[in-house]
Amino acid sequence: MLKPIKTKDQYDIALARVYELMQTELKENTSESDELEILSILVKEYETEHYPMPSPNPLEAIKFRLDQMGLSEKELGEILGYRSRKSEILSGKRKLSLAMIRRLNEVLHIPAEVLIQAY
Repeated sequence: MLKPIKTKDQYDIALARVYELMQTELKENTSESDELEILSILVKEYETEHYPMPSPNPLEAIKFRLDQMGLSEKELGEILGYRSRKSEILSGKRKLSLAMIRRLNEVLHIPAEVLIQAY
């Protein structure tokens, strides 16, 4: 029976089992596929609590997302509607406005929580 992961040893055992299950050809709706899904949820919860990831810097998040989507800095200027300000924004000389944050969230799908952080 699966139980919550409360210790590092339990976490290591769960990770080993997840790895083992992922190395097999699992079929949907089997006890093994259900076990993998539940263990993945438990591992994620343990990691979230014990190994939290800091939010990225807003400017780094923008640059990363542009790279991921294969977009240029010129296209960022078009997204923001301010071609001349994109370099000021990326260099940190100008802060993002609320309208810019909304647009970046809408077009680049960067979470608003990331974009509103101080930088």
